[in-house]
Amino acid sequence: MSKGKVGTAVGSLGDYLREQRTAASLSLRQLAEQAGVSNPYLSQIERGLRRPSAEVLQQIAKALRISAEQLYVRAGIVSPDDGVGGSVELAVLNDSALTERQKQSLLDIYASFLALNVGQPEAPSQD
Repeated sequence: MSKGKVGTAVGSLGDYLREQRTAASLSLRQLAEQAGVSNPYLSQIERGLRRPSAEVLQQIAKALRISAEQLYVRAGIVSPDDGVGGSVELAVLNDSALTERQKQSLLDIYASFLALNVGQPEAPSQD
């Protein structure tokens, strides 16, 4: 059984997290405690069995002292092709006034709009 796009992104995220945790000389239990998640949940993330929310990724990034945006890209939440520092996804993910559910809903709607526009000619400007 082959992994789909999401499975591949989550799998590479898990591998990356394990590498970063090992480089930081942290045990799975220590990182889970510092990130405020359970040990089994973090283990499932590392093994590619769970897809963490942007908020959990942010907590893990803070504990590992790495960029949360890098984890978002690895998790498939943000595309590496997006503009540097100006992507819609990053703006939504960094908005503390939104709940996790609201953030995910906005990202899903945005992705659906992008998918609809693939191959469509660009509309003329209404200036």
